[in-house]
Formats: sequence, structure tokens, C-alpha cells
Amino acid sequence: MRFSPGQGITALCLIAVLLAPHHAGAAGQKKAKTATAAAQTDDRWPRLYVTPSGANLVVYTPQVATWENQNKMTLYAAVAYEAKDATTPAFGSVKAEVETKVALDERLVEFSVVKVTDSSFPSLGKEQVQEIVEQITAGIPQHERVISLDRVLAAVDRSQIIPKNAAGVKADPPVVFFSKTPAVLLNVDGEPVWSAIANNDLKYAVNTNWDVFQHPSTNTLYLRDGAAWLKASTIQGPWTVSSHLPGSFTKLPSDDNWKEVRSAIPPQPNPKGASKVFVSLKPAELILLKGEPQYVPVGKTDLLWVSNTDSDVFRLGANGSVYYLVSGRWFSAPDFSGPWTFATPALPPEFAKIPLEHERSRVLASVPGTPQAAEAVLLAQIPQTARVNKKTLAAPEVAYQGDPKFEAIPNTTLAYARNTDKTIIKAGESYYMCFQGVWFEAKGPSGPWEVASSLPPEIYEIPMDSPVHNVTYVTVAPDDNGDDEWVEFAATAAYEGTMVAWGCAVWGDGYYYPPYLDYWGGYPIYYPYYPTYGYGARYNPWTGAYTRGAFAYGPYGGAGVAARYNPRTGTYSRGAAVYGPAGGKMAAQGFNPRTGTSASTRQSSGVYRNWGTTSVQRGDQWARTAHVTNKFTGNRTWAAQGSQGNVYAGRDGNVYRKQGDNWQKFDNGSWNSVGTERQKPGGSSTLGQLDRDSSSRAEGSRRAKDSARIKSGSSNRTGSFRASPSFRGGGRMGGGGFGRRR
Repeated sequence: MRFSPGQGITALCLIAVLLAPHHAGAAGQKKAKTATAAAQTDDRWPRLYVTPSGANLVVYTPQVATWENQNKMTLYAAVAYEAKDATTPAFGSVKAEVETKVALDERLVEFSVVKVTDSSFPSLGKEQVQEIVEQITAGIPQHERVISLDRVLAAVDRSQIIPKNAAGVKADPPVVFFSKTPAVLLNVDGEPVWSAIANNDLKYAVNTNWDVFQHPSTNTLYLRDGAAWLKASTIQGPWTVSSHLPGSFTKLPSDDNWKEVRSAIPPQPNPKGASKVFVSLKPAELILLKGEPQYVPVGKTDLLWVSNTDSDVFRLGANGSVYYLVSGRWFSAPDFSGPWTFATPALPPEFAKIPLEHERSRVLASVPGTPQAAEAVLLAQIPQTARVNKKTLAAPEVAYQGDPKFEAIPNTTLAYARNTDKTIIKAGESYYMCFQGVWFEAKGPSGPWEVASSLPPEIYEIPMDSPVHNVTYVTVAPDDNGDDEWVEFAATAAYEGTMVAWGCAVWGDGYYYPPYLDYWGGYPIYYPYYPTYGYGARYNPWTGAYTRGAFAYGPYGGAGVAARYNPRTGTYSRGAAVYGPAGGKMAAQGFNPRTGTSASTRQSSGVYRNWGTTSVQRGDQWARTAHVTNKFTGNRTWAAQGSQGNVYAGRDGNVYRKQGDNWQKFDNGSWNSVGTERQKPGGSSTLGQLDRDSSSRAEGSRRAKDSARIKSGSSNRTGSFRASPSFRGGGRMGGGGFGRRR
């Protein structure tokens, strides 16, 4: 019997397809298998539910048809129902439209509002269908209404993803150094800015990600390289090994600001020999090889992968051009010494053929036109949201060095504050501050601040070449619940630096913004901006984020600088101490002092994670709750035994299963073979669509398992779209009825 929404099926069987209930029904029901605490959120399909009447309901992996704007999805799913005293199940299918929310860190998709648009259970009566719908709806906790993001991504038609390229993103090649012997890259943000140290004659550079000291009495500079030290008379070198340090180093303050430095006193020899030091006064990159280039053929392509470097470097043939990927942009050169030119729009077709199993297949996310590039764009365009209480959320403290100084934003009537570590915009007589994805407003530059309910439209016209352009990716809207106390904010990945350009997700806008520099009481006041280059930014396909930080770029790699100025105290915090509770971990993963967030995994984690949950309710808090409770616990029945995982809902309303390379249709209580014709005039056949669904299910199963391996640490292949080179399973077994009863 077929039903439509007009016949009252508003609470859906489809939820069962997506979610497994937490209990197995009333007494006398068949026993349910208990899920262990280690079970992953979405690692087992299909799922079995036992109703209070004793009937078994098996739901199969949902088949995603469309995912509009990543908040509305159309799904199909096969369902099997077996009454308590029945000997065989009855199969049917459902189609539904659902509203979705995405938790990128947990890689989950939640279904909230669900509307069944069609259902087909030919052998069941209306009462039985109603029982199924009612029992499944009542037995499913909200936090279990989830499916793996990896299953969804595998099913989405990525050819329909239209990149919204940000206009004005630049791709000027950075300075690229090259070495085949141990080397480090000393990036300095302009000429060294030296700060005094209380009760010490040493000075240290605040505008580099290395520990660099100046000893004025001997006119010598010292650079810490791990436990070893190098010295030079000027910042440009030459740098040589220093086996001794001035006694002033032993008088450094005994607090966490100098912990890393003091641990390297006295100097220890570098077991690999003295590092060569490359110095740049503007953001630069380093290709560091371990010896002569080691070329490894890449699948069935003409590409050669340079395997003995952490950088992503390929060569087109033994004597062809060298291709280097950094910050999501490809650059090419005749050889490793350059000159480098931007190459993303004109990449050879060979790059799109890099196998997913390759150790560096992450580069596919930066090859325009590939499914992996489309997926990276999709993830970058998903906004992360938070509901903010206007009455209870306190704004961060704002401090200026001296009187507030504002600089005009070209082509607007706006201005932005220069001499503070906060991003503050002046619009007319009002002031707006964007911090950790939340907007605040005030009548004066120093407050008092309150949560903003709206913004001047001109803020969203701030041009790309402005250092505060990133705030245009944080929007505000009245709360949907009609509560005047709450405001909803949304931030996309571009707020923290992941832009969409050339059909790919890239790191940074490509502009260099000079820092704010002034002096107060003899001490420098230095406020930098996060650059596009200088820290070996690379894409992680398992987080959808760019990670920044490599040892050759300095001990505080992703943090950008070794010290951060605090205008409230008039002093600098140094080393791991500057980056909060996570210390060096945050520094290595990329801390953005302007947004107040870390890019350790994805903007969802960085943007709203630091706010408390009372006044700021994260849009993905549902996933965090599920994560804290270790996903599904309690009694649960799984039907994923034997060969029953390959059952599918056809777009024609019938149910099919795959046996080897052949399809069977459930009809009149039995499975019958169908023809092998895949195409019909004017469009794709049902079998052609089923083939695509089968392939997507197998890929989704693999990806969900791979994602779990990456998260657990059992695989470190974060540079590849495959956490394990070899994998079997997930949709390859034949279809069938119910598994063994327990």
C-alpha cells in the first residue's frame, strides 16, 4: 500500500533508516545485541529495531539523492518489516525530505525536521505502517538522529557542487627556498623588532616564530634550533654553531614564557649537523629534501612524486617541470631552484589521475574539477552556527595602546582599529567588534559592549585587500525561535582563512598585511596579521581544514610568532604560554591571534569552542553531546550480519538487492532477477541509479571506517584520502533477509 503525506504519515519510517533506537521494546521481545562503549556513531548498517508488539524492523543505509545548500536533503531507503509471528519479512521503501545540521569535527550529519513525501509497502496494511512509524518515532532519542558525514559525502553528486569563488584572492608566488641538507627557514615579519627583557641585557625578536636573541654588548645574535644554538652578527647571517652562550641566558625569568629556551641551556650539538639557515623578511616557504630527490612513479600517470620531503612536490617526467603545492596553490618551475609561477588553472591532466590510495592524495583537493576539490569546497562553504544570549554573554576586554587609532577602509565609509589585538570596525558613530565568530556593538571604541542583533550592510562590502575582510564571513540573524534574548551567528571557513578560489579550497587570501608597530615606554607594540605563506600550510582531507606548522619553520610553527603582546599588561607572553591551555599543541596547529581561534581541526572547533555553553549554544552541540556520551550505549539490535547489507530502495518505489554483479527485485514475497539494461532512452534507468547507489554505499562504508581509524590514531595517513591502502568490505556482499536472531 502506498501513502502520501496527506494520509497522515508525517513522522516517518525514514528516521529509522537514519537512526537506531536505544531500546528494544517491551518485555517478551527478542533480545537485542548490546553495543559496546567503543562503538562508533555510524559504523553499522543496516539496523534492527524490535517494536513493542514483537515485530522486527530492519532499516538499510540511506541513499542520498540531493543535499541542497547542505541543510536540506532528499533520501531514499529500503525497509524490511517482519511481524512477530511471521516467517518472512515484507520489504518496502521510503522517500523523505529532511532538514540537516552538520558537525564537521565529529563528521556527523543530524536530521531534525523530517517529511515523508512517499512510501511503498505493497504487502502491508495501513495499520501496520502506522505502527512502524509511531514506534520508530517514539523510540529514537534526538542525539541518535545522525548519519556519518563520510557516507553522505560519498553519495552526493559532486558534479552539482558549484564553487562560489571569492573574487580577488591572489596567487603571487612566495619566495621558495630549496635544500637537500638539514635547513631551517627563519621568517621575520620585516626587520627584527627587539624587545627588552627585565633585569637582563638580552633582547629578543617579537616578530618571528623562532627564539632569536640579541646580545648588544657583543653585537651577536643567537638562534635556538631545538637544543642547539646558532649565532651571527646580523639577521641575514651567516649563521654558525655556537657551543657557548653568554651568562645572561642563565638569568632569564624562571616562568613558562622562557621554559623552552631554558631547556636548551647549555647548548647541545645537533646530531644531524648544523642546519643551514634561510632568512626572509617577508613570508617565504621551504622545500626541504633529505638528500637527492627520490622519484616514485604515481600510478598510471606520467607524474613522479618526490617522496623524501614533507612538502607536496611532483615532477612531470624525469626532466619535466616541478610542481609544488602550498596553501592550496600549485606553483611550477623548470627545476627546484625556480623561478616559480602560479600553475593551478593550467595543471596537466595527469594530476586528476592521482590514485586515492596514494600517500599524498590530499593534493587532489587542490586539483580543479576533481571530486575531491568539489568536496573540499562543499565543506568550506558549510557555515558553523551558534545561538548567543544577548543578556548574559560578556564581551572580551578591549584595550588599546594609547588612544584608539582607526584607519580608513578603502572604498567604504568604514574604519578599523589598528592599535589593539581585537578586530573593531567603526561605522558612523557606532563600533562593531567580531571575536570568535560573535559580533558585539558599542557607542564608543572601548565599549561598553553588547551582543549585536544586526550589522550595517556596508560591513559586508569590506574589500578583499583589507586586513579585516575576514569578518565579512560572519553573519548575524534573529533567533528562529522568536526569543528576543537570543541571536544566531554563522561563520564559514573563510573567517579563519580557508577561501574558495579557482574551484578549490585554498589557505589565505594571498595578501600581505603589514603589522601594527609602535613603541610604548621603550617596549615595542607589535600586532601581526595571519599571512597566507610562511608555515607550510597543507590540506587535511579528514578534517576539511588546513594545518599549519612544521619544524623547519620554527618551534612555534602554526602560531606565526613566538611572542604575543598583551595590551592590558603591557608585556609579552612567549612560547607555549601565549596560546592558552593547549600550549604548544595550539601553536603547532595554528593559532590565529586576530580571531582568537585555533585552526587545529576545522573552523567549527575553533570559532565557537572557547565560549561557554550557557550563553553560547553551538549549532553542533548535539554532536558534542553524543561524543561525550560515547555515541550509542545501552541495548541495541544490529542486523549487519551475513549478507543482508545490500538492500536498496529504487527510485521506482521497489526494493532491490545486489547479488554479485546482478540485481534482484523483491516482488510478491520473493527475490527475482531483473534485466541488465542500464540505460533507457531519455535518461538513466533504475538499475543504473542502483549501480551508483551501490558504489556510493561501498565508498561511504570505507570512508566511515577510515575516518574512525584517523580519529583513533590507528592510522596516520592524514595526507591521503585513504586511511588504509588496502580495504575490502562495505557493500560488496550480497543482499538478503534478516540476519541471525539473537
